[in-house]
Amino acid sequence: MTNRLICLGLAAFFVFVLPVAGKAQQSPTPNLAPTVSTETAKSADPAAETQRWLATVPAEKRAKSNAYFEGGYWLILWNFLLSAAIFTFLLGSHISARLRDFAERVTRFKTLQVVLYAIPFVFITSILSFPLNLYENFFREHAYGLATQTFVPWFLEQLIGLGVVLVAGAIVLIVLYAVFRRASRTWWIWGTIAGVILAFIGAFISPLYVEPLFNTYKPLRDSEIKESILAMARANEIPVTQVFEVDASRQTTRISANVAGFLSTTRIALNDNLLKQCTLPEIREVMAHEMGHYVLNHGEKLLIYSGIFILVGFALARYTFEIAVRRWGERWGVRGIADPAGLPLLALILSMYVFILTPFSNTVTRVTEREADAFGINVCREPDGAAKVALKLAAYRKLDPTPLEEFIFFDHPSGRARIRMAMDWKAARLPAGESTAAESVSASH
Repeated sequence: MTNRLICLGLAAFFVFVLPVAGKAQQSPTPNLAPTVSTETAKSADPAAETQRWLATVPAEKRAKSNAYFEGGYWLILWNFLLSAAIFTFLLGSHISARLRDFAERVTRFKTLQVVLYAIPFVFITSILSFPLNLYENFFREHAYGLATQTFVPWFLEQLIGLGVVLVAGAIVLIVLYAVFRRASRTWWIWGTIAGVILAFIGAFISPLYVEPLFNTYKPLRDSEIKESILAMARANEIPVTQVFEVDASRQTTRISANVAGFLSTTRIALNDNLLKQCTLPEIREVMAHEMGHYVLNHGEKLLIYSGIFILVGFALARYTFEIAVRRWGERWGVRGIADPAGLPLLALILSMYVFILTPFSNTVTRVTEREADAFGINVCREPDGAAKVALKLAAYRKLDPTPLEEFIFFDHPSGRARIRMAMDWKAARLPAGESTAAESVSASH
């Protein structure tokens, strides 16, 4: 699953809250070479084995990884504060009200008014947030060796992302404000239903129509890797006959893969960094993990959790919005919830809610990732491959955080937790033949 996912539904529904479009972050890999033996006995102490794996990471690499990830703590705050400042500015400067007035002068049709408001709104917020976006997603990524693009290709992709946000944001806002106009008192309930539906549609079309805007997907040529992946897919009744390779190395050094889509649109894809930087056991572990998300219906479960988060957020926003409009609405030129000029206020309230929700939304995602880890290791039976992948992901995620850090900031299990799961499995898991023999003996008695 993508590494910066808060929740599937929130990501799709609150697209207008985010100041600028961004590509989903994938999982990076450094050039780590663990020296732990892959022949460790079953009876080895999992805690000791976990420490042995962690000790293979040089101190300078761990310090760099920690610095990168801990810097992200502050970026969560800076992004929230910048968004809050932008939305407050649009309200206090009457820019939002002027955009609404302009749309009303151009047309009497409410739907077109929303579109005419949304387009400049997205452009203004994107421009004002661009400096932080440039630092966070270009300069900082290059400073830590995680990006490969020069500025011009990166900027062109930002423009493509902006185009996607303009289209998606306009659709979301058209639906949202239609709900506001028709259900001024119960909009938070109907808005949640609309949000979940939009999130489902977004999850369906994104792999087919959005992701190919940024990368080329082509059939995987390596027959050994392809057949190994398809064998796991057949064993788990995943309806695919092809595996695709993505040219992510032109953008990043990160490794990533996914199993996305529904029924006939289901697609297995892995990026070329995974092929270049990982061995077959490691690739099998990554792909089995991604299959776990599909088989365990994590997309649907996250959609349900998203609906709950949206419902609570909209319920809070309903009362907060009304209080704010009664007190400052005349000063801002905001008439009510159905007035597009109030969008910055609604976005401000929801962005505050999402910011406060961070530990809980991260926990929801982290739990599904841990379930996929357990599924993956049981499917591919590669505990050492799982440990090696966990270390390779350590280029951007702190390996050994405190419990509080992991609860607040981690949307995936930490490297330490993942390695410990692999070592627990390795110490406890019986080979299939031995298990069958034991069951036969038990049955004979």
